[in-house]
Parts: sequence; structure tokens; C-alpha cells
Amino acid sequence: MAQNTNQQAGTGARTRERVIIEEPRQYKVVFHNDDFTTMEFVTEVLRIVFNKPADEAVALMMKVHREGQATVGVYSYDVAMTKTSQTISMARQEGYPLRVTCEPE
Repeated sequence: MAQNTNQQAGTGARTRERVIIEEPRQYKVVFHNDDFTTMEFVTEVLRIVFNKPADEAVALMMKVHREGQATVGVYSYDVAMTKTSQTISMARQEGYPLRVTCEPE
């Protein structure tokens, strides 16, 4: 049985492959202000979906209200998309047009 020693034919030199591992790209979840979604609903979603303490949820909601949008969290792609989807689903169930986007950081 032949053994594979990872040697180049005739040189006796071993070759190694360098593998560069990069951190996974992060994605930010952004809430956008509108004239219909209530402040209470936005605060509730931030507490339930994003696990924000009440004071932080209120501060983020106010930032969305004042500045027109705010990043409410930064996550891996799958987590960011799941939270975005959950938020939009909750908003639609309540009849709100809340706009939430997921963007590369």
C-alpha cells in the first residue's frame, strides 16, 4: 500500500498550504422612522426581539424618531436576518409599516 507523504516528486521537500481564516462579516440591523408605527411598539420589539433593557430600548427608539433611523444591533448574517424577519413579522401582525433593513457593517 502506497503512502501519501505530501512530498513533491524528486525534491524531498514537503509542501504546506496556508489557510487564512477571516472573521465572518457582521451585519447591522437598522430601524427606519415612519409616521405610523407607535413608539411603544418599537420599544416593545427592541425589548422582545433584541433583548434590550427598557432604558436602552427607549433611547434607541428616540434615536430612530429624532434622526430618522438607527442601528439597533450588529450580528452575524443569519442572526441579523432572523431578527429583521421577526421584527417585520411582528409589525405586520399589528398593522404597522415599520421598515427594518439589514446592511453589511
